[in-house]
Amino acid sequence: MSHLLIGYLYCSTDSYDINWTMPQCILVLRLIGVAFDYYDGHQPPNTLSADSKKLALQKRPSLLELFGHSFFPAAFIVGPQFSMKRYLQFVGGQYSKKDTINDPPDCIEPAVQRLCLGIGYLIVFQTLGMFVSDEYLLTDEFANVNFFKKMLLLGIWGKYTLYKYISCWLLSEGACIMFGLAYDGEDEKGNPKWNGVENIELNIFENITQFQDYVKSFNVNTNKWLGQYVYKRLKFLGNRLISQFVSLMFLAVWHGFHSGYYVCFMFEFIVIYMERDIKSIIKSDERLTKFFSDPRLQLPINIILRLYTFIFMGWCLLSFGLLQFNRYMLAYKNVNYVGIILFVLWPIVYAPIIRFVLKKFKKNRSTE
Repeated sequence: MSHLLIGYLYCSTDSYDINWTMPQCILVLRLIGVAFDYYDGHQPPNTLSADSKKLALQKRPSLLELFGHSFFPAAFIVGPQFSMKRYLQFVGGQYSKKDTINDPPDCIEPAVQRLCLGIGYLIVFQTLGMFVSDEYLLTDEFANVNFFKKMLLLGIWGKYTLYKYISCWLLSEGACIMFGLAYDGEDEKGNPKWNGVENIELNIFENITQFQDYVKSFNVNTNKWLGQYVYKRLKFLGNRLISQFVSLMFLAVWHGFHSGYYVCFMFEFIVIYMERDIKSIIKSDERLTKFFSDPRLQLPINIILRLYTFIFMGWCLLSFGLLQFNRYMLAYKNVNYVGIILFVLWPIVYAPIIRFVLKKFKKNRSTE
C-alpha cells in the first residue's frame, strides 16, 4: 500500500492515469487479502466469522502460488478481486468435471455472453461520450440548458461514467469464466453457475431504486473485499456508522490523493445515511407506513425512485469523474448544487423538521 501511495505522489497527473499504478492497486487489495486470510487461518475457529472460516489459509502459499494468484492473466489489470482460497481450489482441479472432460466446456457459452455484453456496453459508452463528455459539463452551453434537461443529461453522464468500468469488468469476467476460475457450484437443477467472480450484477444495476443497490450491484468483489477485510474488522469501534465511514475513506485513499475521490465517497456515506434515515422515519409512523404501502402508489413511487437514483448518481460521480476541485465545483455550480441542497441539508434541516412535525402531529392525535 505504501508503494502504491508513493507511486500516486510521483506519477499522478490532473486526470486519470493509465500507468503501473492501475494494476498495482488491484495487487494491493489481493495481497492484503492473502495476509488477512493467512492470519485468520492461525486463529481459533470460534473467533472467526463464517466467511473468514471459508477463506482462511492454514498453510502458507508457495511463491509460485502467490505469483499465480497475484498476476492471474484475466484479472490483474482491472480485477475482479478473488481470494487465494478460490485460486487454490481452481488450480487444484476442484472446479473441473472429470466425467465430462472430453466434452465441450460448460464455460464457453457464459464466457461469450459476458464478452458480447462487454462489447455492447463499450459501444454504448463510446456513443454516449459524443453527447455528454466530462468537458461538456463544464461548458457555458451546458450551464444554460433548462433545469429539467440538465438533470436528464446529468443522469446520462452518470451512466456514461459507470459504463466504461462495467464494459472492462464484463470483458475480464468473461475471460475468468473461460479459464474456469468463475465456477460457483451448481444450481438446484444441476446446471453449473459461473458467477463466482461476478463484479457487476446487471439485473440489479439497471433497475435501481435506492443507492444501497449500487453497493450491491456495482464493483461487487471490491465491495465484498472491503466488507470482509476492513469493515468487519472495525467492530472494536463499536459504531457501524464510524466503521462505514472509515471503510469508505480507505477506498478513497486506495484510489489516490485527488480531492474528488474523498468528496465522492463522502457523498456515498451521506446518501446511504439519508436513505436509511428516511426508512426509519417511515417505519416509525403508522400513517406513513400505510401510505407508502398502498398498492396504487407502487408504480409512481417506483418511477420517482428510479429517476432519483438515475439523476443523483450522476451528481455523486461528478467529483469522482472530474477529480480536481475547481473542475467539480464548476460542475456543481452548473447543476445548481442540487446534491448539496438535497443530501447535505438533510441531517441538519429536513430530518429535524420532519421529525418535529410528526412528533407534534402524534401528540395532537393523542390528546384528541
